[in-house]
Amino acid sequence: MSNTTNEINKVTGTIIRVSWKLIVYALVILLLYEGVTRGYEFGHDIFYSSGMASKPGIDMRVTIGDGEKVADIGAALERGGLIKSKYAFLIQSIFYDYGGEEHPVEAGTYILNNSMTSKEIILTLRDGVEKEDAEE
Repeated sequence: MSNTTNEINKVTGTIIRVSWKLIVYALVILLLYEGVTRGYEFGHDIFYSSGMASKPGIDMRVTIGDGEKVADIGAALERGGLIKSKYAFLIQSIFYDYGGEEHPVEAGTYILNNSMTSKEIILTLRDGVEKEDAEE
């Protein structure tokens, strides 16, 4: 090979290596940006939850069966449009001691409003069904 061909190959190889590094750096930056923004949103949902609708909202009946787990309740509430994230609900239930030994999940029908925050929903579920409501 000639000297010129060797120089062209070196320059081309360098350009390709630099291009790959730039692509990898751009992907890492994109992934970091997405991770940070989604992590912030998730943390915001956990520590500063808001209702899905403005007041007065719409009342909804939610029935919890015997032996239902907090994760199942969170998924049902998310499907019903009462909360944003079942995962944030699950973490909040740990903070507010819902589903634990002191405040187990009680079966029954609850009236919840889509303007309630997830904290208010958890506290309503944690307090349980009142005896008057249970008799109806």
